Amino acid sequence: MPLHATDVTHRLVSSPAGRIHLVEQGTGPLVLLVHGFPESWYSWRHQLPVLAAAGYRAVAIDVRGYGRSSRPADTAAYRMIDLVEDNVAVVRALGEESAVIVGHDWGATTAANSALIRPDVFRAVGLLSVPYTPRGGPRPSDVFATLGGDEEFYVSYFQQPGRAEAEMEPDVRGWLAGFYASLSGDTMSGPGVPDPHFVSRGGLLRDRFPAGRSPAWLGEADLDFYAGEFERTGMTGALNRYRNMDRDWDDLADFDGAPVTQPSLFIGGRLDASTTWLADAIDAYPVTLPGLVSSHVLDNCGHWIQQERPAEVNRILTDWLAALPG
Repeated sequence: MPLHATDVTHRLVSSPAGRIHLVEQGTGPLVLLVHGFPESWYSWRHQLPVLAAAGYRAVAIDVRGYGRSSRPADTAAYRMIDLVEDNVAVVRALGEESAVIVGHDWGATTAANSALIRPDVFRAVGLLSVPYTPRGGPRPSDVFATLGGDEEFYVSYFQQPGRAEAEMEPDVRGWLAGFYASLSGDTMSGPGVPDPHFVSRGGLLRDRFPAGRSPAWLGEADLDFYAGEFERTGMTGALNRYRNMDRDWDDLADFDGAPVTQPSLFIGGRLDASTTWLADAIDAYPVTLPGLVSSHVLDNCGHWIQQERPAEVNRILTDWLAALPG
């Protein structure tokens, strides 16, 4: 089902960030959709009309730092506890007391922490691509520094202010096209090819993007939209999420090892590194997500799950939502 500009309502609402831009469609129980990196409310374009048709008030936000939402200058303003409070502010600004929250990529981590920290507001949580992993273990930056041997893990690469921006911003459209292709099930490189999650010392992440491949889900108009957003905003607001992982580790110390107990859903892609690397986290769901209603790993699917496989994701989402209490 296509999403047309006339089908949705764009709004700006007040939040601790300053303002959050959201796109709304439908009426009924609120379902808040939270995107990841490097994306936009637009990443949910296939879900908004389907959720609306199923009787829900579907709301997709631009996370702080992205799109039309505020972009605070302070790097520390992108810590997880602030993103959670933005989500709460959106629910309140919409006149609601509670919501189901669904996130993809960083949005999945934000959704899980929103449910963990504010169970009074978020009554159920759906996680796409990135499994829930409770806070714990060593400081994140210390872990990332040990990965890759002679190569550098992409998170460490992203954490140094200005470094990744210098690679991305001279050619935002080209960089995004390559990044999306490198993690898409139909265009990612096969075994034996250098892993695009790592950077050669002195090299660039884009050195490992597959050349001349365009994912089936990414039309020229879609790429134009994403590129236009980041050409206007720059990449720093998006990258600042990675630069707060150690702060999150400190901030969430009281939640060390804590489960998310609300009714939950997980959907992963079989070819997504987030699913394969974090297989132990999925195996731990009986302890970490005791309210798990259903868990799905889609064959031949990469990281951009709700865009790669919208029909399947929509069916799973609506079936899960229909089964929730209340």
